[in-house]
Amino acid sequence: MDISRPKAISPSVRELLVDAADQYNQPAFIPDDPVSIVHRFSKLQDREIMGFWTAMLSWGQRKTILNKAAELIDLMGGSPYAFVMEHREEDLAPLLHFRHRTFNDVDLLHFMAFFRYHYQRHESLEAAFLLGHHPDHKTTEQALNAFHHYFFSLPHVPERTRKHVSAPERKSSCKRLNMFLRWMVRQDDCGVDLGLWRGIRPDQLVMPLDVHVERVARRMGLLQRKQRDWQAAVELTDHLRILDPADPVRFDFALFGMGVLEKPGG
Repeated sequence: MDISRPKAISPSVRELLVDAADQYNQPAFIPDDPVSIVHRFSKLQDREIMGFWTAMLSWGQRKTILNKAAELIDLMGGSPYAFVMEHREEDLAPLLHFRHRTFNDVDLLHFMAFFRYHYQRHESLEAAFLLGHHPDHKTTEQALNAFHHYFFSLPHVPERTRKHVSAPERKSSCKRLNMFLRWMVRQDDCGVDLGLWRGIRPDQLVMPLDVHVERVARRMGLLQRKQRDWQAAVELTDHLRILDPADPVRFDFALFGMGVLEKPGG
Protein backbone atom coordinates (compact mmCIF):
# COMPACT_ATOMS: atom_id res chain seq x y z
CA MET A 1 0.00 0.00 0.00
CA ASP A 2 1.18 3.50 -0.84
CA ILE A 3 1.39 4.88 2.68
CA SER A 4 4.30 7.03 3.77
CA ARG A 5 6.27 5.72 6.70
CA PRO A 6 5.76 7.89 9.78
CA LYS A 7 8.52 10.39 10.40
CA ALA A 8 9.73 11.84 13.66
CA ILE A 9 7.58 14.64 15.07
CA SER A 10 9.39 17.77 16.21
CA PRO A 11 9.17 18.73 19.89
CA SER A 12 7.34 21.95 18.98
CA VAL A 13 4.65 20.11 16.97
CA ARG A 14 4.38 17.49 19.68
CA GLU A 15 3.81 20.15 22.34
CA LEU A 16 1.29 22.00 20.19
CA LEU A 17 -0.75 18.87 19.50
CA VAL A 18 -0.76 17.68 23.10
CA ASP A 19 -1.77 21.12 24.41
CA ALA A 20 -4.49 21.56 21.79
CA ALA A 21 -5.91 18.07 22.40
CA ASP A 22 -6.17 18.86 26.11
CA GLN A 23 -7.75 22.23 25.32
CA TYR A 24 -10.53 20.94 23.07
CA ASN A 25 -11.18 17.54 24.66
CA GLN A 26 -13.35 19.15 27.32
CA PRO A 27 -17.10 19.36 28.08
CA ALA A 28 -17.15 22.89 26.64
CA PHE A 29 -16.47 21.29 23.23
CA ILE A 30 -19.75 19.34 23.31
CA PRO A 31 -22.61 21.86 22.80
CA ASP A 32 -21.50 23.12 19.36
CA ASP A 33 -20.39 19.72 18.04
CA PRO A 34 -22.49 16.90 16.51
CA VAL A 35 -21.48 14.66 19.44
CA SER A 36 -23.90 16.72 21.53
CA ILE A 37 -26.76 14.84 19.86
CA VAL A 38 -25.50 11.56 21.33
CA HIS A 39 -25.25 13.14 24.77
CA ARG A 40 -28.96 13.94 24.70
CA PHE A 41 -29.78 10.27 25.33
CA SER A 42 -29.04 7.70 28.04
CA LYS A 43 -30.36 4.55 26.34
CA LEU A 44 -27.64 2.66 24.45
CA GLN A 45 -29.70 2.09 21.31
CA ASP A 46 -30.85 5.72 21.13
CA ARG A 47 -27.24 6.83 21.37
CA GLU A 48 -26.17 4.41 18.65
CA ILE A 49 -28.98 5.27 16.25
CA MET A 50 -28.69 9.02 16.58
CA GLY A 51 -24.90 8.88 16.75
CA PHE A 52 -24.75 6.99 13.48
CA TRP A 53 -27.43 9.10 11.82
CA THR A 54 -25.86 12.38 12.96
CA ALA A 55 -22.44 11.29 11.77
CA MET A 56 -23.83 10.37 8.35
CA LEU A 57 -25.47 13.82 8.13
CA SER A 58 -22.27 15.58 9.18
CA TRP A 59 -21.32 17.63 6.21
CA GLY A 60 -21.85 21.38 5.98
CA GLN A 61 -22.11 23.84 8.85
CA ARG A 62 -22.20 22.33 12.32
CA LYS A 63 -25.20 24.47 13.30
CA THR A 64 -27.20 23.09 10.38
CA ILE A 65 -26.15 19.52 11.21
CA LEU A 66 -27.34 19.94 14.80
CA ASN A 67 -30.65 21.44 13.65
CA LYS A 68 -31.30 18.62 11.17
CA ALA A 69 -30.45 15.93 13.74
CA ALA A 70 -32.78 17.59 16.25
CA GLU A 71 -35.51 17.72 13.60
CA LEU A 72 -35.08 14.01 12.97
CA ILE A 73 -35.37 13.27 16.69
CA ASP A 74 -38.59 15.28 16.88
CA LEU A 75 -40.02 13.42 13.87
CA MET A 76 -39.40 10.17 15.77
CA GLY A 77 -41.19 11.43 18.86
CA GLY A 78 -38.02 11.92 20.87
CA SER A 79 -37.40 8.15 21.11
CA PRO A 80 -35.44 6.91 18.08
CA TYR A 81 -35.10 3.28 19.14
CA ALA A 82 -38.77 2.93 20.10
CA PHE A 83 -39.79 4.52 16.81
CA VAL A 84 -37.52 2.24 14.79
CA MET A 85 -38.87 -0.89 16.42
CA GLU A 86 -42.55 0.02 16.84
CA HIS A 87 -43.51 2.31 13.95
CA ARG A 88 -46.21 1.37 11.47
CA GLU A 89 -46.07 2.35 7.83
CA GLU A 90 -48.38 5.32 8.32
CA ASP A 91 -46.06 6.66 11.04
CA LEU A 92 -43.38 7.23 8.41
CA ALA A 93 -45.39 9.86 6.50
CA PRO A 94 -44.06 12.91 8.43
CA LEU A 95 -40.48 11.77 7.81
CA LEU A 96 -40.92 11.85 4.05
CA HIS A 97 -40.34 15.61 4.02
CA PHE A 98 -36.93 15.31 5.71
CA ARG A 99 -34.00 16.65 3.68
CA HIS A 100 -30.38 17.48 4.39
CA ARG A 101 -28.35 18.43 1.34
CA THR A 102 -28.45 15.28 -0.83
CA PHE A 103 -29.88 13.04 1.93
CA ASN A 104 -33.60 12.56 1.32
CA ASP A 105 -36.60 10.40 2.18
CA VAL A 106 -35.40 7.47 0.08
CA ASP A 107 -32.19 7.33 2.08
CA LEU A 108 -34.03 7.83 5.35
CA LEU A 109 -36.34 4.88 4.72
CA HIS A 110 -33.40 2.57 4.02
CA PHE A 111 -31.68 3.68 7.24
CA MET A 112 -34.91 2.99 9.10
CA ALA A 113 -35.25 -0.46 7.51
CA PHE A 114 -31.67 -1.34 8.32
CA PHE A 115 -31.97 -0.29 11.96
CA ARG A 116 -35.13 -2.36 12.44
CA TYR A 117 -33.59 -5.37 10.69
CA HIS A 118 -30.43 -5.18 12.81
CA TYR A 119 -32.03 -4.51 16.21
CA GLN A 120 -34.48 -7.35 15.71
CA ARG A 121 -31.40 -9.61 15.78
CA HIS A 122 -28.87 -7.79 17.98
CA GLU A 123 -28.97 -5.72 21.14
CA SER A 124 -26.30 -3.27 20.01
CA LEU A 125 -25.19 -1.71 16.73
CA GLU A 126 -21.66 -2.68 17.73
CA ALA A 127 -22.33 -6.18 16.38
CA ALA A 128 -22.60 -4.72 12.88
CA PHE A 129 -19.08 -3.29 13.14
CA LEU A 130 -17.57 -6.49 14.52
CA LEU A 131 -18.52 -8.65 11.53
CA GLY A 132 -15.17 -8.10 9.82
CA HIS A 133 -13.15 -7.08 12.83
CA HIS A 134 -10.46 -8.99 14.71
CA PRO A 135 -8.37 -8.01 17.75
CA ASP A 136 -5.19 -8.52 15.69
CA HIS A 137 -6.19 -5.95 13.05
CA LYS A 138 -4.15 -2.75 13.13
CA THR A 139 -7.11 -0.61 12.05
CA THR A 140 -10.85 -0.81 11.45
CA GLU A 141 -10.45 -1.18 7.67
CA GLN A 142 -11.92 -4.69 7.49
CA ALA A 143 -14.63 -3.76 9.97
CA LEU A 144 -15.81 -0.82 7.86
CA ASN A 145 -15.74 -2.82 4.64
CA ALA A 146 -17.80 -5.62 6.21
CA PHE A 147 -20.22 -3.10 7.72
CA HIS A 148 -20.74 -1.50 4.31
CA HIS A 149 -21.70 -4.87 2.79
CA TYR A 150 -24.00 -5.62 5.71
CA PHE A 151 -25.69 -2.21 5.63
CA PHE A 152 -26.56 -2.70 1.97
CA SER A 153 -27.44 -6.41 2.20
CA LEU A 154 -31.19 -5.87 2.54
CA PRO A 155 -33.43 -6.48 -0.50
CA HIS A 156 -34.21 -3.54 -2.77
CA VAL A 157 -31.39 -1.24 -1.67
CA PRO A 158 -31.72 2.23 -3.23
CA GLU A 159 -28.62 2.75 -5.35
CA ARG A 160 -28.53 6.43 -4.48
CA THR A 161 -28.15 5.66 -0.75
CA ARG A 162 -24.76 3.99 -1.23
CA LYS A 163 -23.06 7.40 -1.44
CA HIS A 164 -24.07 8.19 2.14
CA VAL A 165 -22.22 5.27 3.80
CA SER A 166 -18.59 4.96 2.73
CA ALA A 167 -16.01 2.18 2.89
CA PRO A 168 -12.21 1.97 2.61
CA GLU A 169 -12.54 -0.36 -0.36
CA ARG A 170 -14.39 2.47 -2.15
CA LYS A 171 -11.31 4.71 -1.74
CA SER A 172 -13.02 6.91 0.84
CA SER A 173 -11.34 8.42 3.89
CA CYS A 174 -14.51 7.38 5.79
CA LYS A 175 -14.42 10.60 7.79
CA ARG A 176 -17.97 10.31 9.11
CA LEU A 177 -17.74 6.62 10.03
CA ASN A 178 -14.40 7.18 11.75
CA MET A 179 -15.94 10.06 13.71
CA PHE A 180 -18.85 7.86 14.76
CA LEU A 181 -16.48 5.12 15.91
CA ARG A 182 -14.49 7.68 17.88
CA TRP A 183 -17.66 8.61 19.76
CA MET A 184 -18.58 4.98 20.44
CA VAL A 185 -15.13 3.56 21.27
CA ARG A 186 -12.95 6.23 22.92
CA GLN A 187 -13.29 6.67 26.65
CA ASP A 188 -11.37 8.99 28.94
CA ASP A 189 -12.06 11.26 31.89
CA CYS A 190 -12.91 14.27 29.71
CA GLY A 191 -16.51 13.30 28.93
CA VAL A 192 -16.72 14.11 25.21
CA ASP A 193 -16.52 10.64 23.64
CA LEU A 194 -18.80 8.07 25.23
CA GLY A 195 -16.80 4.81 25.15
CA LEU A 196 -19.88 2.59 24.80
CA TRP A 197 -18.24 -0.26 22.89
CA ARG A 198 -15.48 -2.66 23.90
CA GLY A 199 -15.00 -4.87 20.82
CA ILE A 200 -12.83 -2.28 19.06
CA ARG A 201 -9.85 -0.75 20.83
CA PRO A 202 -8.96 2.97 20.68
CA ASP A 203 -5.56 2.12 19.14
CA GLN A 204 -7.38 0.56 16.16
CA LEU A 205 -9.34 3.71 15.33
CA VAL A 206 -8.45 5.83 12.30
CA MET A 207 -8.48 9.63 12.19
CA PRO A 208 -11.59 11.34 10.80
CA LEU A 209 -9.95 13.18 7.92
CA ASP A 210 -11.86 16.24 6.71
CA VAL A 211 -10.72 19.43 5.01
CA HIS A 212 -9.95 21.17 8.31
CA VAL A 213 -7.90 18.32 9.73
CA GLU A 214 -6.15 17.80 6.41
CA ARG A 215 -5.07 21.44 6.15
CA VAL A 216 -3.51 21.53 9.62
CA ALA A 217 -1.95 18.07 9.27
CA ARG A 218 -0.21 19.02 6.02
CA ARG A 219 1.06 22.24 7.51
CA MET A 220 2.57 20.28 10.40
CA GLY A 221 4.17 17.70 8.11
CA LEU A 222 1.93 14.90 9.37
CA LEU A 223 0.42 14.08 5.98
CA GLN A 224 2.18 13.73 2.62
CA ARG A 225 -0.26 11.74 0.49
CA LYS A 226 -2.00 14.03 -2.01
CA GLN A 227 -5.39 12.32 -2.08
CA ARG A 228 -7.80 12.63 0.82
CA ASP A 229 -8.60 8.92 0.96
CA TRP A 230 -8.35 5.95 3.34
CA GLN A 231 -4.60 5.64 2.88
CA ALA A 232 -4.18 9.30 3.78
CA ALA A 233 -6.26 8.83 6.95
CA VAL A 234 -4.10 5.83 7.91
CA GLU A 235 -0.90 7.75 7.16
CA LEU A 236 -1.99 10.57 9.47
CA THR A 237 -3.04 8.09 12.17
CA ASP A 238 0.35 6.36 11.94
CA HIS A 239 2.09 9.68 12.59
CA LEU A 240 -0.13 10.35 15.59
CA ARG A 241 0.63 6.89 16.99
CA ILE A 242 4.14 8.20 17.58
CA LEU A 243 2.64 10.55 20.16
CA ASP A 244 0.12 8.14 21.66
CA PRO A 245 0.24 4.49 20.48
CA ALA A 246 -2.78 3.56 22.60
CA ASP A 247 -5.04 6.45 21.57
CA PRO A 248 -3.85 8.28 18.43
CA VAL A 249 -7.30 9.58 17.52
CA ARG A 250 -7.46 11.80 20.59
CA PHE A 251 -5.52 14.28 18.49
CA ASP A 252 -8.61 14.71 16.35
CA PHE A 253 -9.57 17.30 18.94
CA ALA A 254 -6.32 19.19 18.30
CA LEU A 255 -6.30 19.11 14.51
CA PHE A 256 -10.03 19.75 14.10
CA GLY A 257 -10.05 22.47 16.73
CA MET A 258 -7.13 24.31 15.20
CA GLY A 259 -8.51 23.83 11.69
CA VAL A 260 -12.00 25.15 12.43
CA LEU A 261 -10.92 28.12 14.53
CA GLU A 262 -8.04 29.37 12.44
CA LYS A 263 -8.80 32.16 10.02
CA PRO A 264 -8.80 31.36 6.28
CA GLY A 265 -5.34 31.94 4.95
CA GLY A 266 -4.01 32.15 8.50
